Amino acid sequence: MSVIVIGLALFAAIMHATWNAFLRTGADRLWSVTVMSFSGTIVAVPFAVFHLPATQAWLYIILSACLQVAYSLFLVAAYRDGELGQVYPIIRGSVPLLVTLGGALIAHQHPTIAQTVGVILVAIGIMSLSLGEGRVATRSILFALATGIVIASYATVDAIGVRQAGSSESYIAWVLVIYGTLLPATFVAFRGKLSVDFRTMETVKALGGGLVALVAYGVVVAAFALGPAGPIIAIRETSVVFAALIGWLFLKETLTPRRVAACIVVALGAISIGYR
Repeated sequence: MSVIVIGLALFAAIMHATWNAFLRTGADRLWSVTVMSFSGTIVAVPFAVFHLPATQAWLYIILSACLQVAYSLFLVAAYRDGELGQVYPIIRGSVPLLVTLGGALIAHQHPTIAQTVGVILVAIGIMSLSLGEGRVATRSILFALATGIVIASYATVDAIGVRQAGSSESYIAWVLVIYGTLLPATFVAFRGKLSVDFRTMETVKALGGGLVALVAYGVVVAAFALGPAGPIIAIRETSVVFAALIGWLFLKETLTPRRVAACIVVALGAISIGYR
């Protein structure tokens, strides 16, 4: 694997942790994640207009968009009582953990030795963050795990749907457009009104976070075009370490040796699970 591909995967990891930091610092996180969605919608609309997916893909597109709305809501709830350096590793670590366990229990797929070791490491890392002094609030743990379940679900839906669509560009564009419509509608359903002043710094920050999220996604796609998916996915899981560092450097979160060790263990476990 080339240095360029490794660099792209690491950059994607940093960008993914960064947009979560944007959300974590929002004064009203539900409002922030809603405004973040505007960035993706604006970019996606031109592609959606000129690229229509195959008819059989629409069910997957709508389901993926709905799941991503649920993802946003659970993510906001998880950050309500938990810090970035605590919640983010649980979310990211739970996804490969749940996918591997689900494959073993439902599809009777036998994990490799590396995957088994990875599952054990992720479980240890998550338990270390969840127990003892300075642990994550129980509410945040439950919502973080729920977020991981939703991520694994929409990833599965997307893996099937993008093949049905006949074009990855049309599939992604329409998911973003429908998501960018449903999330503001959900906000209005909860709050009654969505007010956005594009002159305020809070709005600029939220839109910036949305752009960072798009860059993180685009960089991963670029890396996939240049190198093998398994190692790229594995390298991207180092984002849990970057999240802890960002939380310490910019959000004034406590960075204890135990938290650092837990994040590293989660990252190593996720890499072991994801590497092919």
